[in-house]
Amino acid sequence: MAQVWRCSGLRWSADGPVLAWVGGRHSALTWGKRVAFQVADGGVRTCVGARGHACPLRAAVPGRSTGARCEECARLDRAHSVAADTIADDPRPYHVYLAWFGPGMVKVGITAVERGPARLLEQGAICFSRLGSGPLMAARRTEELLRAALGVPDRIPYAHKRAVRAVLPGTEAERAAELAELHARAVTLGGWPESLAPEPYRAVDHVRVFGGLGLAGGPGGPATVGQVAELVAGGAIGGELVAAVGPDLHLATERGVVVLDTRLMTGWGLLPVGGDRCDVPVREFREAAGVQDGLF
Repeated sequence: MAQVWRCSGLRWSADGPVLAWVGGRHSALTWGKRVAFQVADGGVRTCVGARGHACPLRAAVPGRSTGARCEECARLDRAHSVAADTIADDPRPYHVYLAWFGPGMVKVGITAVERGPARLLEQGAICFSRLGSGPLMAARRTEELLRAALGVPDRIPYAHKRAVRAVLPGTEAERAAELAELHARAVTLGGWPESLAPEPYRAVDHVRVFGGLGLAGGPGGPATVGQVAELVAGGAIGGELVAAVGPDLHLATERGVVVLDTRLMTGWGLLPVGGDRCDVPVREFREAAGVQDGLF
């Protein structure tokens, strides 16, 4: 009987994207690697718990949920989240950054200095520039100052980020143009906390990290035909990995290049399968926008 695997999410390391599995195993993802799995037939998607603890109810969760948590576990998870502004005494230094996801789509945010660019890769930032570094509360105040003064948000729905990939400019200079303008405006503002050390403008571009010309829907890359809406018991998907952005895998399947948000994988029991099948629900875009290592 084949081993059932449970995914705990996509992680970004210095070497690229890695799928993590419950139990501590990891599968490194490289371009051209075949990613294929089937959802256990008759299985039910269950809550993944919170803060490293299993859900006491093993509650069922909807197939379209990207959080894969029941209401109570979701509340507990956000109760200990820097992103939710519920922690004020974190002693670590933080970076304030501007991130660009596509034309007209820039956000301001913060991330722990020790995490390097990981947070930006997880968010699917096409390029970014740091603005400064300092204590958490100083970084928070700077984030709020810039959000109000520059008219940029601190959150962007992921579906919006995904939608603009089809119109990415082809050069790094073009992709960074909005960042350069906003950074120049930001450093002239008054009201920066004294404990936050400014940093010079330096754009970091992630297109090559995400797959270069294989970035589905991006400049010169293969157009995507749709995205997986949800996984279902008994359904399977498989194909060659042509790009990865944030939590998304872009797979060349029998139906064309399909985007799989790996957050949809969590909570399911998964089995290895062969071929380039794609018999899970797919939301079509209006325009064609070896040795087993882990499960694969």
